[in-house]
Amino acid sequence: MQDEYELVEGCRRQDRIVQRQLYERFAGKLFVVCKRYIHDPDEAEDVLQDAFVKIYRHIDSFRFECPLEAWLKRIVINTALKAIRKQKPWEHTADVQELAPILPQADESLPSLNYKYLLQLIQELPPGCRAVFNLYAIEGYNHPEIAEMLDIAEGTSKSQYARARGLLQQKLQSDGHPAPGRSQ
Repeated sequence: MQDEYELVEGCRRQDRIVQRQLYERFAGKLFVVCKRYIHDPDEAEDVLQDAFVKIYRHIDSFRFECPLEAWLKRIVINTALKAIRKQKPWEHTADVQELAPILPQADESLPSLNYKYLLQLIQELPPGCRAVFNLYAIEGYNHPEIAEMLDIAEGTSKSQYARARGLLQQKLQSDGHPAPGRSQ
């Protein structure tokens, strides 16, 4: 298998064989990232393809300052977020202050669950909630960063995250799992 330097240099030369190798090496992992943001598999595949077009087009900007996979993942996330922004899923959502009385406290956490089950639950979230939840809980961004990335208000990011947590907790409880932060 080629090392990252050879893959990047081959892609910079627009070598179709090397571009295919890059795709084959990373597409599976990056598709999982797409699926965290985009529920529909066909749409997630479209996002992945759009991301690879951007990757090939902008490979000259990769400077080996981070692992190649991290750079590729960032492009995939940005491409998925762009697709989500077009849908404007957070319009007509309540402000976080309106939801405060019914939302769980911040120190509560989801119990340890099967990864596939948790991914399925996340994919069932409405698009806006899903995007913010992924960025905050999985990718580790803070609300000001998420607000900037999605071109939304910070309060909208917070309310979408709170709504996502509430929906996940409701689903977990209805499926017989204990409420996060509480013992059975």
